[in-house]
Amino acid sequence: MHKDLIIAALWSLSPFGEAKVGIPYGIYQGVNEYLVFIACFLANVLVFPIMMIFLEHINKYLVKWRFYKRSAVYVGQRAKKGSGGKVQKYGFLGIVLFVMVPLPGTGVYAGSIAAYLFKMKKRQAFAANTIGIFLSSVIVWVTTLLSMEGVQ
Repeated sequence: MHKDLIIAALWSLSPFGEAKVGIPYGIYQGVNEYLVFIACFLANVLVFPIMMIFLEHINKYLVKWRFYKRSAVYVGQRAKKGSGGKVQKYGFLGIVLFVMVPLPGTGVYAGSIAAYLFKMKKRQAFAANTIGIFLSSVIVWVTTLLSMEGVQ
């Protein structure tokens, strides 16, 4: 397997980039644009179940540590503040819109935390996050391809 495809997928799993970084990285490295899209999208979708396992099972043990608790409260407040109005007002669509925006702090990590904090049903939250990831990935993919055409 192409090492750059693996790196692109790892970027898509990362809270520091998600598919917003993975897709452009893979395309700029010369990986097939369709393969990059699929790999990065699927890697980014994997974040939701990982986050749910973390939030439901591991978080309660780590929250006993003061440094972690302060950090978790900060991240939770940011996720709630950034998505709160949209999620409370629009529910499912609010998560889709929040995750869809390809800007820092609006991806599946924040969307998963928001869904967890607002006690959204897991299937509904997974679907909303997946649709948001797909739309965000399409935006990034098309923008990257168009910018590549402009460069050539």
